[in-house]
Amino acid sequence: MDLEVFVTPGLGDTSYLLRCGDEAAIVDPQRDAWRFLAAADALGVRIRAVLETHVHNDYVSGAHEIRAATGAELVLPAGGGYEFAHRRAGEGDEVRVGDLLLTALATPGHTPEHLAWLVRRDGETSPQAVFSGGSLLVGSAGRTDLLGPTHTDELTRAQYSSIARLAALPEEVEVLPTHGAGSFCVAAMPDTRAASSIRDERRRNPLVRAADLAEFSAELSAELMAYPAYYAQMAPINRIGPPLLYRLPQPPELTAAQFEDAHRRGAWVVDARDRTAYAAAHIPGAINVELNTGFASYIGWMFPFDTPVLLVLPEAEDESLTAAMTQLIRIGWSQVTGYLSGGVARWRAHGGELNAYDVVSAGDLCAAQQRGENPFVLDVRQPLEWQWGGIPGSHHIFIGDLPTRLDELPRTEPVWVICSNGHRASIAASLLARAGITVRLIGIGGVGEWRAICRDLQPTRR
Repeated sequence: MDLEVFVTPGLGDTSYLLRCGDEAAIVDPQRDAWRFLAAADALGVRIRAVLETHVHNDYVSGAHEIRAATGAELVLPAGGGYEFAHRRAGEGDEVRVGDLLLTALATPGHTPEHLAWLVRRDGETSPQAVFSGGSLLVGSAGRTDLLGPTHTDELTRAQYSSIARLAALPEEVEVLPTHGAGSFCVAAMPDTRAASSIRDERRRNPLVRAADLAEFSAELSAELMAYPAYYAQMAPINRIGPPLLYRLPQPPELTAAQFEDAHRRGAWVVDARDRTAYAAAHIPGAINVELNTGFASYIGWMFPFDTPVLLVLPEAEDESLTAAMTQLIRIGWSQVTGYLSGGVARWRAHGGELNAYDVVSAGDLCAAQQRGENPFVLDVRQPLEWQWGGIPGSHHIFIGDLPTRLDELPRTEPVWVICSNGHRASIAASLLARAGITVRLIGIGGVGEWRAICRDLQPTRR
């Protein structure tokens, strides 16, 4: 079995190109499908099928891009409710790729229609691998609450049965999941490895080892993170079928005057530079979402879905634009009005106004508290992270909830904003600055560093 593995760190997902001879299949492709097409061309194989394990909640599928380029058959779960031409697959249905047979295995739980795909050689009875999608993950399992509380109990029971079914496969079978570390689709924290085996999962996975449904349910729900707001848009787009792109879109390069006009007409400004550069000088009202692997996830979390945005990019602009647009199309974001050519330097030369605020460290916060200054500290981490430990007396508002809770923050003193490493704090700080709140961004270090430095400090203000 020859396999090409495509890991997307920002989404915590993996897509696969399975080949045998001169034929190939793609499993769970993301929308920037030209990377899969380029790999197939380099290998000299024909993509004959695209298989999906479930209707994706975290990204837009690339199945249509692949079919448009290659004529590949789309083989999708029969219960997915897709509104376009495809081959409906259910329990026991097969897809042939050279001498390999892929057989659908009904594994509901993460979603109702979920399928796993077993891989075996023609004529052999034992499978070599299983594409487990959002069912059995490395050290974890797919969460069952994404469709809302009315479905969670039923899906949890289904996931319990599906995990047991997969765990009963021969121990040498390779486990190839779609979701992994960094994905908000996981339940209990997964292993950082992209793949595993049934043997390893039987030994190490607490969800496989759960004694009964009650223990399984408790483990499945014990470490759930909040997930991005844009998830609500993904399944509807994937059921209808996204518009074809054929290539990465290129939004226009804007002059400072054009940029200012678009901003005045209501487009949001996203400044993708690092937190220090943004804090030193930024366009008033711009929101700072650093261009790292989580860029699109937080765009989809913090802004109304697919609202028009303008980009201020890090140097080099061409590379940054490619990185930003690749992430944005994966979540179906089509409204990128343009980017500011020359960035903040061009804006300054245009005579545009610039704002700034302070960047400090976790050590600076500790020192201020030790001096008795009693600062107002805003912790914007996930609720689960607060349970793991925090700064006594800090005010807790999760970053995803912050836009609707700004009235809880003081206007008469600086707000010190902190998270685990500064990334989410930088988003929060820019939101506060946009609202006219005085900010001190803890952009160097985070709660962990504060606890190491100030572990004996017990502020009691709040």
